[in-house]
Amino acid sequence: MKTRSFRNRNLTLTASALLTLALFAAGCGKKAPLPPPPAAPAPAQTTPPAPAPQAPARPSATLTVEPSRIERGQSANLTWTTTNANDVSISNGIGTVASSGRQSISPSDTTTYTLTANGPGGSTTATATVTITAPPPPPPPPVTRPVNTSTLESRVASDLKDAFFDYDKFDIRDDARAALMADADALKRIFADFPSATINVEGHCDERGSAEYNLGLGDRRASSARDFLVQAGVPAARLRTISYGKERPQCTEADEACYQKNRRAHLSAGQ
Repeated sequence: MKTRSFRNRNLTLTASALLTLALFAAGCGKKAPLPPPPAAPAPAQTTPPAPAPQAPARPSATLTVEPSRIERGQSANLTWTTTNANDVSISNGIGTVASSGRQSISPSDTTTYTLTANGPGGSTTATATVTITAPPPPPPPPVTRPVNTSTLESRVASDLKDAFFDYDKFDIRDDARAALMADADALKRIFADFPSATINVEGHCDERGSAEYNLGLGDRRASSARDFLVQAGVPAARLRTISYGKERPQCTEADEACYQKNRRAHLSAGQ
């Protein structure tokens, strides 16, 4: 009995040892998988902060005037634009206006206009100046020339004088020079009133000497007077010379006083 019991115990120990060796061999051939890591905790739910309130935008404004320079009595135009404004006004009598607009102005003096725009975000201003100038003086009234009712012949007879010469001479002496200068001024006025007129410059002599000689002397006296008038500014084309010699005397007495009256250059209306 003891022998059988001992044998059975040995068999049990042997089986147990074989099982232990088998498990050890299996553990050495393959490691057992590690358990997964624990899951991370979910983040806590938080409420985002409310956005900060936006400050109201500041108003903006523009104001222009066109034209910026006008004469007194003329007009210009004010033009304006605003944003973010609920109350807009313009100075110098215009008062409250729309947020944008245009208005005609006609100030009597140089004026600066100020636009004020008020809104929830504050206020702003804009200015524009119109310069007023005095109008130019009115043009002078047209010069009206008096109507000339006189004739060329009457003007020549009333405005022109004779130039006198010494005996047997044709040079211009001092008294003849003064007379011809006055005649030159008068002729310019006559030609302005009678644009197509011509004037005869006549040469005259006293009765002494032959008719032929006196015709030549009279021609030289007429030419001397004409040349003097041309030098004084009278148009040469408007003057014509003619000699009458002793054929047309002013007087017929045989004395020096009468002779002097006949020695002359005389101006007459041309034909």
